[in-house]
Amino acid sequence: MAHPFREAIEARDLDAVSATLAPGVQFHSPVAFRPFDGHEATMGVLTAIMSVFEDFEYTDELESGGNTTALIFRARVGDKSIQGIDYVRTNEDGLIEEFTVMLRPVSGIMAVAERMAPKVEGLAKA
Repeated sequence: MAHPFREAIEARDLDAVSATLAPGVQFHSPVAFRPFDGHEATMGVLTAIMSVFEDFEYTDELESGGNTTALIFRARVGDKSIQGIDYVRTNEDGLIEEFTVMLRPVSGIMAVAERMAPKVEGLAKA
């Protein structure tokens, strides 16, 4: 069975994505120094990502048997192909409390950073 966050993203259903997040979720971006704290900021980042990533698809899902899941994906940003991992940790209610994204290669990270910066400006705490 697929992780509920994965199902919501694959369905491009922002309400369902929102329902998978804990109120105090913390989002760790591969391009931001500080995390994005809280449900509203995390939804802002995820909404922006969905508008930046093209041809997005999850290719694998790894579960720890506990409260962590790694969702491996590939996508495109302009002419740059990227690979990444959404690493999520859930709380006792099954809601995502910590979300970390890792990307490769560096040229893809730079393309993501360039496109994401104006969309998420002001969402992270200073």
